[in-house]
Amino acid sequence: MTREGISKYPTPGLTPVRLRALDAQSEVLPYALGFFGMTLPVFVWAGAYADNAVWMSAIFIQFSLNWAAFYAAVNRHRRTPVADERTRWALHIGGGLLWALTVAEIAVFGAHAGHAGGVILGIDVAAAVACMFFTSASLPTLAVVGPAAAAAPLIALFSRPTDHAAAITASGALALAMALCLILNRILRRHLALAGEHEALMVERAKSLAEAEKATTSKSKIIATLSHEIRNGLTGVAHVLAAAVGAGGRSAPSRAQLSAALTSANELLETLNATLDTETAGSGRLKVATRPFDPAAMARTVVLLSRPHASAKDLELSLLIDAAFECRTSGAALGDPARVRQVLANLIGNAVKYTARGQVEVRVQPFDAARIRIEVADSGPGLSPAELARAFEPFARIERVGLGLPGAGLGLSLSRELARLMGGEIGAESALGVGSRFWLDLPYDPAIAVPAEAGEAGEPAYPKFEAAQPGARSLRVLVAEDDSLNAAVLRAVLEQLGHQVVHAHDGRRALELAEFCHFDLIMLDGRMPHLTGPETAREIRTLTGAARETPIIAVIGGDADEAEACLAAGVEEVLRKPVTVAAVARAVAAAVRQDRERASPEPVPEPEADPGYAERSVG
Repeated sequence: MTREGISKYPTPGLTPVRLRALDAQSEVLPYALGFFGMTLPVFVWAGAYADNAVWMSAIFIQFSLNWAAFYAAVNRHRRTPVADERTRWALHIGGGLLWALTVAEIAVFGAHAGHAGGVILGIDVAAAVACMFFTSASLPTLAVVGPAAAAAPLIALFSRPTDHAAAITASGALALAMALCLILNRILRRHLALAGEHEALMVERAKSLAEAEKATTSKSKIIATLSHEIRNGLTGVAHVLAAAVGAGGRSAPSRAQLSAALTSANELLETLNATLDTETAGSGRLKVATRPFDPAAMARTVVLLSRPHASAKDLELSLLIDAAFECRTSGAALGDPARVRQVLANLIGNAVKYTARGQVEVRVQPFDAARIRIEVADSGPGLSPAELARAFEPFARIERVGLGLPGAGLGLSLSRELARLMGGEIGAESALGVGSRFWLDLPYDPAIAVPAEAGEAGEPAYPKFEAAQPGARSLRVLVAEDDSLNAAVLRAVLEQLGHQVVHAHDGRRALELAEFCHFDLIMLDGRMPHLTGPETAREIRTLTGAARETPIIAVIGGDADEAEACLAAGVEEVLRKPVTVAAVARAVAAAVRQDRERASPEPVPEPEADPGYAERSVG
């Protein structure tokens, strides 16, 4: 294993033991060299008395070739590890057979060496044992090289009548050596397996450390970003509230101050939501619900919402829709409409925020047969290639263009992750002093019927409710909310819509009131003490009588998992915080409509959409 703790094998921990045999053989190379150095003087001394001493020169040449080939193979393996099993076996067995060939040459030399042959063949038997020992790391190599190395000296000894006793002794010695090498192979295999497990643990440890460092860095950035944004946003809001209550003798806040405070609060909410979504995406828990939607209608909605901000900066915000999307009867983009709106709002919002003068243009056009592209082009300051790459990193802000502007640096990184989850892609190009162009590519199916005109999240639009409409029935609503400020806001909204409100401070009290009092609608906070929103809804659905059929709306501030838990508990609608009058009105209308559909077999007509309405915050 390398010093950095990363395996040199493609699959650390899963690498077969046999792939490590060449490593083991290369590690014992110095010991082989020591053995060679100790036996060489004896061999040269005995060979000097041989009848065919010239033959020893050929053996020395073979020695040189063997060492050169073996060192070349080992050095190549150290520089570029060989992961292929067959190649490793070829190197291992080939190297062993080279030395078995040398043992055979020594055997021929000893068989014709006259009176010095006995000593030379004894050295040759030791050399055969050495071949067995140094190939014992690999069982296939030992099975091939061991017998090949032992055969030549035994044949030579048995061919000399004077050495029959030595031949029998050598046979026993070689058999014993082979058995010991098999035992050694078994031990080495266990050792190499433990080494592989240790390497896998080290790799996993390094990976865990890297993930922990990444999580720590991410949390530090989150804390730093939120502390800065919350401090700035809440300072402005607190200043306006202090003026509103007359603290310090200040006069009542002006409309401009109230507008600035509202803007700060909204920006703070956007930062918090983006931070939560980023953390959810980082942990792999961010989910999207893919369904067809009209991309042109989606773009119109987001542009309409962004137009006041552009007008305040005297920017021209235009929308261009390709003729291919006009007068068509089929074709829809595929994605999570709420998330697509979030991505487009971020791209258009960034263009408006960072463009000081000129225009912002939004284009909806087909990209190819299976994808649609929504582009946002601006005449802003532009970004260099390095700045553009950095802009997509979490918590990264370009100081040159963003100095003094609010934001956490999460919008683009989160938008890219959302696009990826929906099977799409976000790209960009920019030029300094010219402007930038960002685009969102999404899957497109030309065979799907064009969805009906939709609100901002791509769902059916509900009528606009600013107050109780003439003839509308006043509902008796039970609100379960443990936060007094949220409860006051929700009460004010419901009373503005003309409904009567009863407040319960937790889920247990809400369950008691629902059991003994009649309510037309129940609104539950998702997270409450004693009983959570889903738990309270589940208990209400087990009551007897009319209470169990009361429509329920869950008011949550969490992610998709919390919404799914509420729906699984039996609620009709899910409403996300912060709530607005229009959002509550739509949720109430939808919940009551579902209740009527359940109670009446007659179909209830869909409410007509208000084309002038373009803001919505229902989750």
